[in-house]
This record gives sequence, C-alpha cells and structure tokens, in this order.
Amino acid sequence: MSKKEKELSVLDPQEAVPAAPAEDPGLPRETAAAEPMPSVSPIEFEQLKGERDQLLDRLARLQAEFENARKRAEREKAEFRDYATGNVVEQFLPVVDNFELALKSNGTAEQLRHGVGLIVKQMEEVLRQLQVNPIPTVGEVFDPRVHEALGSVERADFPDQHVAEEIRRGFKLRERLLRPAMVRVNHNPRQVTE
Repeated sequence: MSKKEKELSVLDPQEAVPAAPAEDPGLPRETAAAEPMPSVSPIEFEQLKGERDQLLDRLARLQAEFENARKRAEREKAEFRDYATGNVVEQFLPVVDNFELALKSNGTAEQLRHGVGLIVKQMEEVLRQLQVNPIPTVGEVFDPRVHEALGSVERADFPDQHVAEEIRRGFKLRERLLRPAMVRVNHNPRQVTE
C-alpha cells in the first residue's frame, strides 16, 4: 500500500472535508463566510474508499492485461520468425545434401566441377523462388547505390564509368538491397560518358 493510501485509510471521516472554495469577489464577505463547509459522513467516506479500491484494482488488472498482451506479441513474433526461418532453411536442405554427395564422390576434378556447377544452379533456383535476385553488373553503368567499387581498370571494350569486372555478386530481395556487388569500374580516358 502506498503512503497516500495509508494516509487515506487512517484519515478520520471528519478530516476528509475538502478545502474551502475560493471566495467569490462578487459576493460580500459576510455571505461567503456564512456558508457552512460540507462534511462527509462516515458512510460517504466508506463509499469513496470503496470506489478508490475498485479503481486501483481495475488499474492493476489493466496493467497486468497490457503486460500479458506485450509478452504474447513478443512470443508470436518469435514463433513467426522461427516459422519463416524454417521455411527458408527447408528449401536449402537439398542443396546441402548435394554438397555432401559431391564431397563423398570419387570422380575426376572435371566431374566434381560439373557437379558443383549443378549445385550452384540449384541454389540460384531456390534464391529465385525466394525472390532474391542478383544485381546486374558487367556492362552496366556504375551505380553506387548497388555497386561497391574496389578499383578501376582501363579497357577499351567498355565505356567510361561502366562496370568492367564483377568480383563478388550482389543481391536484392525484391527491391531491398541485401548486399552490394563488388566490382571494378572501367576508366576509359578516350571515351567520357555524358
């Protein structure tokens, strides 16, 4: 129980009389002073105390409901994240299986290379189904929003400020950039783009 609640519970009903209203400057002093102060009967005091207790109980219940709703929302969010992650991981399990088979094989280097190429195609298909697409690079105009320049090269077969080499592919999830493509940008002093 808070200090105020203790004070109210110990308060004598006669002490629960509200403060006198401010005097109205329009009334003569005798009239304002002659009005008696309203007193609170013990029955009214008990009713007010009961209402206060009901309101405090209601407040405590609402706070508990709010806390329960917050915890439930966090739990549902975590469950949804786990469900979504599980769906994505499930699609990559066949890719992992194929990598394990490739590691166990006793074929030639060329056969292994061909097998890994097929696994990469399988992985690209899974990414495509998840709407993860590679960012176009070689031959494209350099765009710092989706390309990260790691250097420049001088080549006559590409226009100036176009991507000449891709070092690492970049990807987008729909329109959201997941990671930029690492590229080398062509510097062609004989040709300057407008």
